Amino acid sequence: MAKLIIVSNRLPVKLQEKDGELSYKTSEGGLATGLGSIYKKGDNLWIGWPGLVVTEEEKQEQITKDIKGENMHPVFLTETEIKEFYEGFSNETLWPTFHYFSQYAIYDQQLWETYVEVNQKYCDAVVAQAGPEDTIWVHDYQLLLLPSMLREKLPESTIGFFQHIPFPSYEVFRLLPWRKQLLEGMLGSDLIGFHTYDDMRHFLSSVNRIVGYGSMHGWINTPSRSLLVDSFPMGIDYEKYAGTAGLEEVKKRERIYRGNLNAEKIILSIDRLDYSKGIPQRLNAFELFLEKHPEFHDKVTLLMLVVPSRDAVEKYKELKEEVDELVGRINGKYSHISWNPIQYFYRSYPLETLSAFYRMADVALVTPMRDGMNLVCKEYVASKLDRKGVLILSEMAGASKELSDAILINPNDINQMVEAIYQSLTMPEEQQVQHMGNMQESLQRYNIHHWVSMFMDRLSYVKIKQLSLATTYLDESTFLEMSNAYESSSSRLFFLEYDGALVDYRHRPLMARPDDDLMELLERLSSNPKNRVVVMSSREKATMQDWLGHLNIDIIAEHGVWIKQRGTGWQTMLSLMDDWKRDIRLILDLYVDRTPGSFIEEKEYSLVWHYRRVETGLGELRARELVSHLNFLASNSNLQVLDGQMAVEIKAQEINKGKASSYWLSKFPHKFVMAVGDDWGDEDIFKAMPRNSYTIKVGNASSVAKYHVDTCQEAREMLDRLLQNSAQEQSTGALMTG
Repeated sequence: MAKLIIVSNRLPVKLQEKDGELSYKTSEGGLATGLGSIYKKGDNLWIGWPGLVVTEEEKQEQITKDIKGENMHPVFLTETEIKEFYEGFSNETLWPTFHYFSQYAIYDQQLWETYVEVNQKYCDAVVAQAGPEDTIWVHDYQLLLLPSMLREKLPESTIGFFQHIPFPSYEVFRLLPWRKQLLEGMLGSDLIGFHTYDDMRHFLSSVNRIVGYGSMHGWINTPSRSLLVDSFPMGIDYEKYAGTAGLEEVKKRERIYRGNLNAEKIILSIDRLDYSKGIPQRLNAFELFLEKHPEFHDKVTLLMLVVPSRDAVEKYKELKEEVDELVGRINGKYSHISWNPIQYFYRSYPLETLSAFYRMADVALVTPMRDGMNLVCKEYVASKLDRKGVLILSEMAGASKELSDAILINPNDINQMVEAIYQSLTMPEEQQVQHMGNMQESLQRYNIHHWVSMFMDRLSYVKIKQLSLATTYLDESTFLEMSNAYESSSSRLFFLEYDGALVDYRHRPLMARPDDDLMELLERLSSNPKNRVVVMSSREKATMQDWLGHLNIDIIAEHGVWIKQRGTGWQTMLSLMDDWKRDIRLILDLYVDRTPGSFIEEKEYSLVWHYRRVETGLGELRARELVSHLNFLASNSNLQVLDGQMAVEIKAQEINKGKASSYWLSKFPHKFVMAVGDDWGDEDIFKAMPRNSYTIKVGNASSVAKYHVDTCQEAREMLDRLLQNSAQEQSTGALMTG
């Protein structure tokens, strides 16, 4: 039975050892909570590091056995791997880069090599547990290479990936020496999820400019498959936090804490120690607030909780010292015997204590410099059962896209933060209730379970869509079947697309002149009296006449406007008008002016705007604009816009390669039919072919073709083998007859 395998750096349990005894503490993190109801079902499994370095084989076996009943499987890491893979590359290279602190990033080849090795270790662990029908869901930046490693070992598996931290803009991401390998690793997935549309957009831009794959509505077509990139804002277990806030024990703690603080207004700040959280900036803003608003002295207290994190690392040690110094200076400046403006605690707290803090806080100050989502602000909102309270939220946190009723601020703008603190402390209660109610309604609907459900449903949809348009690789058994059909047929038709199927695309269209090997192949294929070879192209007829007109073949040019049967001249299939070209040409000229490197190709009944030589990214952007512009103009006319390989073409609606190929199918007898094409413009040809024909796509993008080969070279070799097999059979038959 198919199962779900969740893979993350850490298991949802923390392994502890005391006096030789092992104990297991369940994690209370958002991911563990959200996926808890899933991974414990049936044969589902969660694979990850248990949180402790264990080297003894006997103890590893014991741990594996202990957690197997909880549907978990451990990946054991060495001290060196933890230091170089997790603390090193993950948190000193990827983390600062992805949070826009690239000045802190370390580029070390040894750390990278360990990162690759550990990703491979996770891959081996998954492969050992996975079946061909299983779904694999990989999580976060520590395992960016894992999807492609899994794809190589389990090519038919359903693989999802979710990034829980921001994805930076192309200009920042490109600083990484291993940028292409990281992207290719992620592209092994069927579905890639981010918290926000901005992260998704940055990723698509980097893929386009670094790997060279464009996208349309989030779909990326790679040479082997299509995958989807989408945004899924992560929620919290709303009922859990609201329920905890209603417990009598939590209410009792709140009364005790509130009495100890002795403040009219409490501002709450909770963060893990990290430079991305903006803790010093927050303290500076609070100090400026006290300076500007002395009327709040003795009345407001900032309750600041900082959870220890990597404080042995130099940058974090420096940050801890800076925070300590700022707290000490502000308290020294303003405190007196009955009032400390800042109550500072450097430790972690259990959920019940945090819930009491959430309940009693009049204001939550959540102002990270950059954050993937930030769940603290959502937990605060869920815990305000009386709906009284104000959330100040950084617009750099992913949660700001959902919680628009918060007071949104730029964490770099200290004056705006000061104003937000004043506004929050003076906001009327009815206004607080209204804003808090709106945010609670949103969080209840888009909770953690909704997030899981949306991602898994979307992953299933992607797989169904892939399968509906999947082509089968033309393997040896299929080739032999095709070869036998070819040999036994008395009449054969070949429809061969020129650009992309017989000849690779070039930066300059006229550089794609046929080479000697191709000329010889076409001559041999067309010399058999049983064969009729039709070469199709979107190129103008003069070019095709110059290159191939002397051969004993038929030619379709300009998408089917012009046709040439062997031994005859050129003729048009339709009576067409070209009076539309003048107006469209003016628009294309404008895009050439705006896009250095682009140029226009004019054919008799179509116009093409080429952007193959344009800066990557800019060409695609201009092409999207142009297609939108032309589609608007074409909606009330008899024109069709084709968005092809690094080119946008506009032509008359009735021009169609499928219609042109149907002309040959109806006019000439055929027992064997083969059609070879490469881009979506050739789908019309495949659709026009008879049911028993051999339709072959060059590249493995989605297609209605039955089969695919990977390259032009493979397509040529396939045709060459077809001729060789036939020649061998003929000579064998002649020997037997003799």
